[in-house]
Amino acid sequence: MSRTATMRPTAPWLLIAPSLILALFIISYPFFNIVYQSVHEVSRFGMIRDFNGIANYTRIFTDPVFLDTVRRTIWWTAFVVGGTVLISVPVALVLNQDFYGRGIARTIVMLPWSVSLTMSAVVWRWSFNDDYGMVNVTLQRLGLIHGPIHWLATPELAFPVEIAVGILVSIPFTVTILLGGLSSVPGDIYEAARIDGATSWQQFRKLTLPLLRPFVNMAILLNIIYVFNSFPIIWVMTQGGPDNGTQILVTYLYELGFRLGRPGEAAAVSLIMLVMLFIFSMLYLRLQPKTTGETV
Repeated sequence: MSRTATMRPTAPWLLIAPSLILALFIISYPFFNIVYQSVHEVSRFGMIRDFNGIANYTRIFTDPVFLDTVRRTIWWTAFVVGGTVLISVPVALVLNQDFYGRGIARTIVMLPWSVSLTMSAVVWRWSFNDDYGMVNVTLQRLGLIHGPIHWLATPELAFPVEIAVGILVSIPFTVTILLGGLSSVPGDIYEAARIDGATSWQQFRKLTLPLLRPFVNMAILLNIIYVFNSFPIIWVMTQGGPDNGTQILVTYLYELGFRLGRPGEAAAVSLIMLVMLFIFSMLYLRLQPKTTGETV
């Protein structure tokens, strides 16, 4: 009897051990390989040469393009994630209401999620074309502009355009998370609030937002990871140009590794990105409300 009792705690670990070992190998091997490459001289064909310590990191941090790219990546992530959440919350609230055609409306909002991000970027690049793009043609027919605007020709216009596209393609995923959160909110509390004379704004501020906060935090974290590493939009629309004016870290990494033939420096950039995402995640965990030990 005692032998069975002593074996029970180890039985679950033995059952998951094969999957756990495989997962650790899949995660750890690429990580240690990138760390190894980041401290070595690597040829453009991937052949590892001499150990060079922190030389790759030194070249990266002394590159003015990298420093500008870090600042631009932070702005890109902040504006896209912030804009996505600000738009998705009211959209989710509307789609959570009971009205005729709600299923069709939800389908229309979620439908862009099924389209490849690369294909969406291609469509938006065509839409902002100088000569035959849908945006310029529509604005000219409405009389809002007198000639074509070169949306993607200058960083001052191209980067805000890409931020707007990033927000639009991130809304379906975020709305899905928020709708899941709203569906878990009991409707009785709203009825009680209405009986007590609470206005719609008071119900939203005192009931909906607090109950929805864990899902908003989840959406923010997942969108930070997703947007921070988002490659297709900027690469397809401008490839980081013009004059590196729309470059973010993931496109800068790609250019280092595949265009300029500097895999060692690209590995260093990828580790820097990992550290930045780790910091974002830690900040997210610090912002989580502590509910342990609380009583009602």
